[in-house]
Amino acid sequence: MTIKSDRWIVEQATKGMIEPFEAGQIRANEAGEKVISYGTSSYGYDVRCANQFKVFTNIHSATVDPKAFDERSFVDVQGDYCIIPPNSFALASTVEYFRIPEDVLTVCLGKSTYARCGIIVNVTPLAPEWEGHVTLEFSNTTTLPAKIYANEGVAQMLFFQSDERCETTYKDRGGKYQGQTGVTLPKT
Repeated sequence: MTIKSDRWIVEQATKGMIEPFEAGQIRANEAGEKVISYGTSSYGYDVRCANQFKVFTNIHSATVDPKAFDERSFVDVQGDYCIIPPNSFALASTVEYFRIPEDVLTVCLGKSTYARCGIIVNVTPLAPEWEGHVTLEFSNTTTLPAKIYANEGVAQMLFFQSDERCETTYKDRGGKYQGQTGVTLPKT
């Protein structure tokens, strides 16, 4: 497996791998204000967070159970940013929609700007031939409220290409998160 460069990412994006796609590294918005960067980087792609969030709450004293997840465990928030309570987490999705090629595995890592604030981004690998908006989990590891900005960079995708197609892709096995849009809660 080899990690793919910015040239490969741009080439794949023209084939629909990432939509919407930003070929450069964006560091300011249209008004000229600084933003947390997003777009193509040297060996990856920095994704943005959409403006719809699900913030974890214990208001109903529900048990977190991946086999029987209670949607009331979240409060819906929409806006330019989201405040995550101390020692809690929130879910969001990427602005970008991904179509992963059949010979590529994609790994997501948090951006250092957020990591240095105690905010951890968690995403499982994107399997070959998976497609959809990526559901992002933001853990606030601090004892203070933390702010996540919508439509700005939050994580970096790294693309690893194999020299052969895997035996069974995510699409082949009919994966339960195939084609997801927006924030997607656990499924069994």
